[in-house]
Amino acid sequence: MNGERAVSSSAAGGVYNRFVKRLLDVLLSALALVLLSPIILGAALAVKLSSKGPVIFRQKRLGRNGREFDFYKFRSMVVGAEQTGSGVYSGKGDPRVTKVGRFLRASSIDELPQLINILKGDMALIGPRPPLTYHPWPIEEYDEFQRHMFDVRPGITGWAQTHGRKDVEWHRRIELNVWYVEHVSFLLDLKIFFLTIFKVFTNADNANQEETLKK
Repeated sequence: MNGERAVSSSAAGGVYNRFVKRLLDVLLSALALVLLSPIILGAALAVKLSSKGPVIFRQKRLGRNGREFDFYKFRSMVVGAEQTGSGVYSGKGDPRVTKVGRFLRASSIDELPQLINILKGDMALIGPRPPLTYHPWPIEEYDEFQRHMFDVRPGITGWAQTHGRKDVEWHRRIELNVWYVEHVSFLLDLKIFFLTIFKVFTNADNANQEETLKK
């Protein structure tokens, strides 16, 4: 993909992206919270009983227009994990991951609290995954092309996640995210949804094999 190429002015526009997508996000996330409530409550109880610390892990992430928001997940690691060991990278056999956390990660149940982020308006079901405020780099260091990744709400899953999930190098990941912004549509979101379901059930590409940021 040519990074110098201007993103189409209609990339984040259209009736679907401006109105229908948000309506579907609210309806589907609310329905999911109801239908999955036994799993959500069971996961919360398991986290609480298995290790010290909060049930919900909160982390600052970058959302639409580069705005910071509190990103929710079930805690799957020991408290303070980001300040120890390999930092933001968590590979296979990471000792910082709890026993319950390994199951939550493998099943992607740890992501379910993000349904609350959707209802709050921070996120969408489908969209670029929201990066950390400092990784791969601060918002000020994204170039003009890369900043188009923030033209839409970030998602629980996205186009980059269907092309390798945690194994995709960050420069390539951002290119895939911008491609999604350029081509967002109902049919593309539907395709991403079913590809994600397949990856979750096969647990494909769900562990960092190495650092995914090349200088």
